[in-house]
Amino acid sequence: MKTFQALSTLLLVIALWACQDKLEKVSGVTIPELMNRPHLIGPEEEMSHMMDLYSSSVAKIKHNPKDLENRLTLAEIFMQEARVSGEHGYYYPAALTVIDEVLQEKPDASAYYRALLNKGSVLLSLHQFQEAKKIGEEALALNPLSANAYGVVIDANVETGNYQKAVEYADKMVSIRPDLRSYSRISYLREIYGEVQGAIDAMKLAVAAGYPGTEQTEWARLTLGNLYERYGKADSALMQFQTSLVYRPNYPFAIGAMASHYALQGKYPLADSLNAVAMNLIPEVSFFVHQAKWDKSRGYTDKVKTRGQDILMMMADDEKSGHKMGLELSRVYLEILDDPQHALKMAMKEYELRPGNIDINKQLAEIYLSMGETGKAQEHLSNAKITGSQDPELRCLEGMLMLKSNKAAEATELIKSVFVENPNLDCSFCKEAKSVIL
Repeated sequence: MKTFQALSTLLLVIALWACQDKLEKVSGVTIPELMNRPHLIGPEEEMSHMMDLYSSSVAKIKHNPKDLENRLTLAEIFMQEARVSGEHGYYYPAALTVIDEVLQEKPDASAYYRALLNKGSVLLSLHQFQEAKKIGEEALALNPLSANAYGVVIDANVETGNYQKAVEYADKMVSIRPDLRSYSRISYLREIYGEVQGAIDAMKLAVAAGYPGTEQTEWARLTLGNLYERYGKADSALMQFQTSLVYRPNYPFAIGAMASHYALQGKYPLADSLNAVAMNLIPEVSFFVHQAKWDKSRGYTDKVKTRGQDILMMMADDEKSGHKMGLELSRVYLEILDDPQHALKMAMKEYELRPGNIDINKQLAEIYLSMGETGKAQEHLSNAKITGSQDPELRCLEGMLMLKSNKAAEATELIKSVFVENPNLDCSFCKEAKSVIL
């Protein structure tokens, strides 16, 4: 643990070097700056509340630099602002610097446990899943009845492909605290295991358990909308996105989701205008990825090339701050830049770290299919199907592999059923799949 903390701190010092003007030292304690949001996101009073909480905590720290509780409050403010503002490259390293300095102070049991939870959460956001799993397990050992600790280990086990363990932990978490966080994890796991309606029902409970307008509640509502969209209930999806914007004005992810909704229907001018609003609000790379895909589908070759390079630069900046982007980079290389070799290289790095993850196996199956290596594609498809997921893209991919294996009748039947349930399905191989049934 001490070695890991030392290495982590060293990396974070390097990551924060470019932000020295936003760091203050008080008796050896780092106090990063809380930046004003450039745009109004959410309720008007939210940022003022965060600034007041930040100012109060800083004042207490300056009065007593050994005040570990308020130093951890700073970290939690930065974690929240990372989610809201999209400034991951600044806020997550800032939060980890504060947390690691607290851990080095040999805190009492309460502060140590709180620091572990915060660190595990940040590491999950940075896609450092193996490290987050270790931290979460240590926190859980200290407090076996903590729903928060269960949340960290559930997410870490999902991302590392230990799905059955994640289910066991989720059952315990929801029995301890049936709230937004536990219901949302139940929903995610149900979807992974192919229980689509059960996933929708659980996410409805998550939304109902939260306070409307908060970032956490609207993220749950957005996720509910994405579930509807993914499984062919477009009208219900749009209703959730619109409702989210009523409760949380200028919520970038809801605006971006509406843009994607209209793009799926071929209403690209409307999608472009909404996505431009989202991109202007926060520097979220997924908005730029979506725009590049839509540009590609319309044959805007020059735009796609330029935007693709911009996306790679954004992701490189994220990686410099400790955010592992292997799977996301693989998708960009395959779906936007038409470079399966680079896509394979990125995906294999992730596969070596977490071979049981179904999303990585799905990506590898898609890459190998694009390269004509159907044997390897089938191997990874089998791994991706191990939980019984009903993901329409996965089923469409299965149909394409059936077609390549001279199982035309079975392939046509499967692909037809997928598009009957979700006529607006859009993925890199969907057009080819749809041509099979026309």
